Amino acid sequence: MPRGPLTPRAKLLLPVVLIALVGLSIHRLRIDPREATATPGAGGAQSPAITVGGDTMGTTYKVKLVPRPGVDAAAVRGAVQAALEEVDASMSTYRQDSELSRFNASTSTDPVPISDGLHHVMEVALEVGRASGGALDVTVGPLVDAWGFGPTERREPDAGALSALRARVGLAKLGLDDRGLRKAASDLRVDLSAVAKGHAVDRVARALDRLRVEHYLVEVGGELSARGSRPDGEPWRVAIEKPDEARRAVERVLPLSGSGLATSGDYRNYYEKDGKRRSHLIDPRSGLPIEHGLASVSVVHPRVAVADAWATALSVLGPVAGPEVAEREGLSALFIVRQADGGYRTQVTPAFAAAFPDK
Repeated sequence: MPRGPLTPRAKLLLPVVLIALVGLSIHRLRIDPREATATPGAGGAQSPAITVGGDTMGTTYKVKLVPRPGVDAAAVRGAVQAALEEVDASMSTYRQDSELSRFNASTSTDPVPISDGLHHVMEVALEVGRASGGALDVTVGPLVDAWGFGPTERREPDAGALSALRARVGLAKLGLDDRGLRKAASDLRVDLSAVAKGHAVDRVARALDRLRVEHYLVEVGGELSARGSRPDGEPWRVAIEKPDEARRAVERVLPLSGSGLATSGDYRNYYEKDGKRRSHLIDPRSGLPIEHGLASVSVVHPRVAVADAWATALSVLGPVAGPEVAEREGLSALFIVRQADGGYRTQVTPAFAAAFPDK
């Protein structure tokens, strides 16, 4: 998880934050920092709300909640920042002293003991990676860099370089058990940017649960979690953005409570060369940027780390295999697919249709 220069995922999600206008929270739009901290309640009375936010791990966070007696903004901010700092200290790839950076720097192939938090995130990454047939691969970093979406100079790999890079990545080169995390090759490195922001949301939510807060909306780097209801008693409402490169607009508004939402897309972070689009989403199986027409995937799941991981995996799988795998796994997912005429079509899984009927 980044601190300092933004990862491709962070660059995509930087504008994808929370806006609350009389309770409507727009996923993937920037919040007005002047947002009121009180919202009209029943009968026009004011139900106090606390809103805190700031910068974290190369992106931003925002938390809005209905406090209970004895919980104030200072207590909320302290609990939230402690949770975020713990995740950053464990999973940052920009902090040389982080737990993950130390693992990446090591040339040992022996198991390395890791914290419970890192172990949990690695379990999610490996589970989704295997279930998706390798569409999610947290060792894919060298390929992402080679295609110009990392800190190095943009220089596209030729066939020979691509073959050598593909030999350096692969989930089969990672082992995880009670002894810790192990790499089969000394130069293997792990980047958890496709999972760690979702995990950070989960950690913040657990911190609020420990404060016995019952109603909140949490956003970190564009990933969301909601519990309970808004100060006026209505459900939290979040909106999924249309994948329009020219303007920002809403595709679908969802009532959200007791679940999280993560979105992955290729329409903000890409470049064009020789008339071809180069997406920041690299298919680990081929080593190439994706070229299919799937523009955006949103996944709803109680664990935001899982939603985050699957959003990336389904984006890589594409408009045919993605929905098939999502349905097989029982995922609640919405797909937005580009059409030849420049328009878009949406497709949802049965689980999504059941949870969010299209009225």
